[in-house]
Amino acid sequence: MTLPFGLDPLDLATILAGVAAFMVLLAIWAATTVRDPMRERIKSLQERRAQLRAGLAAPRRRSALISKADATATMGQILNRLKVLQDEQTRQAAERLAQAGWRTREAVIVYQFARLVAPILAALVALFLLYGLGMMADKSTNTKLMALIGVVLAGYKLPDLIVTNAIQKRTEAIRLALPDALDLLVICAEAGLTLDAAFSRVSRELGMAYPELADEFSLTSIELGFLPERRQALENLSRRVDLQSMRGVVTTLVQTERYGTPLASSLRVLSAEFRNERMMRAEEKAARLPAIMTVPLILFILPTLFVVIMGPAACSIADSMGK
Repeated sequence: MTLPFGLDPLDLATILAGVAAFMVLLAIWAATTVRDPMRERIKSLQERRAQLRAGLAAPRRRSALISKADATATMGQILNRLKVLQDEQTRQAAERLAQAGWRTREAVIVYQFARLVAPILAALVALFLLYGLGMMADKSTNTKLMALIGVVLAGYKLPDLIVTNAIQKRTEAIRLALPDALDLLVICAEAGLTLDAAFSRVSRELGMAYPELADEFSLTSIELGFLPERRQALENLSRRVDLQSMRGVVTTLVQTERYGTPLASSLRVLSAEFRNERMMRAEEKAARLPAIMTVPLILFILPTLFVVIMGPAACSIADSMGK
């Protein structure tokens, strides 16, 4: 018996056994390498504080990314020889990774190296499946070539898709947490705390409930205390969080710092606007719910309802006809 793609049952069983073995190893690795997110966040903030104290607040250059003492030194050297770690590309990659919550120097090198290696690995896997295991043996050469090109393109886009997914999840978590954080900032401002002290206090209060926003506020508090211009620290917060609401908050804080307008009243207005926006989003989802539930209702609920209602009558008619 021949299965789709020219596979034999033995080949399919081999592939499934390999996938099962890989999933078991992945589960064991995940169970033995559990990390505390708070510990990683504190380590990242301490590293940023040390960099600011050393005067390294400027954008990182290629020479700062490559360190022989790091575990990623080999990857950095390979990328440097291939002229992959250009300044502009590195800056854009570092900004995207910062939006995803990965701000270490090693993350940029690993990301660039993954973009370089992933298409090659995808091509090797595709060649092994096509010519080693004989998948798509009954297909033409052009079809195999198109499949190979598609796999290579998928491997090239995979790192970008992973980073984009992480950015979207982190941005959504920050968007949900922002109204509560602004309420706490209002309370801190009315209590007489400065802006950096208010950010630090709010980050401690939100550490367990909203770790993503607490991370950004903690880093902003550190930068407000070390950077020569406080506006630069606020603009860094706007660049790290790809969210229109956060840009509005940063603009308000910059204007407050420049013109001396009341901070508490401005933040209170923004908090009310964000809460109304969140309520409107919830109402929009609730309004779409009847249309979304139509398909499950037709496919799953109505057939069961017809069986329950018409089943006894059908059984009675069948008995009567039988007699």
